[in-house]
Amino acid sequence: MAAQISVPLPFTPVPFTFQPMVVLVGAAALGSRLGMFSQILYLALGIAGLPWFAASPVLPQGAARLLGPTGGYLMSYPLAAFVAGALAERGFDRRYLTAVLAMVCGLAVVFAGGILWLTIAGQPSYGLSRALAAGFFPFIIPDLLKLLVAASVMPGLWRIRGTNAR
Repeated sequence: MAAQISVPLPFTPVPFTFQPMVVLVGAAALGSRLGMFSQILYLALGIAGLPWFAASPVLPQGAARLLGPTGGYLMSYPLAAFVAGALAERGFDRRYLTAVLAMVCGLAVVFAGGILWLTIAGQPSYGLSRALAAGFFPFIIPDLLKLLVAASVMPGLWRIRGTNAR
């Protein structure tokens, strides 16, 4: 659903979405294994053709989206969810600043996957400096701001629930 809120930007093939934030909040709530599995399921259903991936002016829904410029970001979601979920299982989601840290670690995995894909395998492939210009610099500040908001949700949810169990 978060991919449906997608804003294409004229200077990059990577759209602005809320996907990374949703992946990381879900991972914090579900933990490492379930968070990772949820993203594997998300990818599998997207590959099967469900219209879950961000809009693309040139690529149809389905497996073709993994070969486009956002493929590296998408394929990094299971590992990002595992990392953020593992930190949450260690209590990082119980306080705001540590929840931010857990989500930033997960976001680093997403950016690493996206930049690596744009640099090496994306169609067309970019060099590292162009990949950073197209897939990192325009998004890092907005994504960090989204994570600052998202991280505030987890400690509150645990307080409302009144438990430390997942």
